Amino acid sequence: MDDGVICFLGIGSNIGDAAANCGAAVKRISDVDGVRVLRRSSLYKTQPVGFEEQDWFVNGVVEIRTMLGPRALMNAMQTVEGEMGRKRCEKWGPRIIDIDILLYGQAVIEEEGLVIPHPELHKRRFVLVPLNEIAPCAIHPAFGISVGGLVDRLKDKNKVEWLSGTDRPFV
Repeated sequence: MDDGVICFLGIGSNIGDAAANCGAAVKRISDVDGVRVLRRSSLYKTQPVGFEEQDWFVNGVVEIRTMLGPRALMNAMQTVEGEMGRKRCEKWGPRIIDIDILLYGQAVIEEEGLVIPHPELHKRRFVLVPLNEIAPCAIHPAFGISVGGLVDRLKDKNKVEWLSGTDRPFV
């Protein structure tokens, strides 16, 4: 797959063996037709945002090359989530797996049910730290600022810690 679009996906879990859930999600993503995993960040233990009375999350970022359009990619990732047991109950609540499209090339998309870049990307330490690990020079297409620049400007003070006992990059 030489053509296609470079995308970044955020992955997170805080139910059960969260690190294993993230690893299983990466494996399933790599099995999706029209998607090839290129790189993975380390895994990070992260403080919950929004609904704070829950277990901490494990988060990471995956770089992919895809032949799928944005909506088809979103549908494929929701299928992976569903196959892994994801139930969409509570916004910001506990989840066995969460897969978000952070960046889809340099596209800026605002459609019903699909917003890319992810609307909270530039505000969330738990996303920017792993994204910065593998793509500090990637440009946020709506702001024209690199991921590294977004990290430098970040106001979010929530804790993001490398998950000891996991390899870098995660599998």
